[in-house]
Amino acid sequence: MPMMTINADGAFDSETTRLLGLAYEAACEKLEASRAFTDPFEAASASELLARRIVELARRGERDHDRLVAGALAHVVMPHGLRLVTNNG
Repeated sequence: MPMMTINADGAFDSETTRLLGLAYEAACEKLEASRAFTDPFEAASASELLARRIVELARRGERDHDRLVAGALAHVVMPHGLRLVTNNG
């Protein structure tokens, strides 16, 4: 499992940034596939919330891709009372 490092200025290193980007893309794809948000403004807001949550989880030390994705989706979907439905179940 790769180490996630935060530079002295609070920024993530390039490998961590890449990993967080992959988690964000996966979370966005799952959210889009679920059709949970049909309004473009709500979808954009949800995408921003996904990004913020992934960064927050990473700052707390989360390193696992699947947990980053799941944690971000739960943060966005659960408060809205939505059920995330994807092709995988």
